[in-house]
Amino acid sequence: METEEQARNRFQSELEFVQCLANPNYLNFLAQRGVLRERPFINYLKYLLYWKEPEYAKFLKYPHCLHMLELLQYEHFRKELVNAQCAKFIDEQQLLHWQHYSRKRTRLQQALAEQQQPQQQQPPHGNTATK
Repeated sequence: METEEQARNRFQSELEFVQCLANPNYLNFLAQRGVLRERPFINYLKYLLYWKEPEYAKFLKYPHCLHMLELLQYEHFRKELVNAQCAKFIDEQQLLHWQHYSRKRTRLQQALAEQQQPQQQQPPHGNTATK
């Protein structure tokens, strides 16, 4: 039986490890050392899928790690990570996504603010002044 402190330490360790999976260079490191071919490690990756549940996912600072965890369930993806070019491509795609996401989010916020501004300036219906 696990003590409360042991459970807290396991939670913290697994949280940190799952978030490391968002780093394609770390995944390349694991792949080049053969870790991604080891059956116990593959089983551990499968076990970690519980982080996709909302009650656990809310603790993640880097939710992109969940997508990588999902991809790591596939042997083909694990094999491709040995190639540094694969890791570099994933890294570049992440950067492009984050850049695009930031710009898109800013544009959406601006559009929403502009949309709310005219609504605040218009008098409510039925309260228009008569001449």
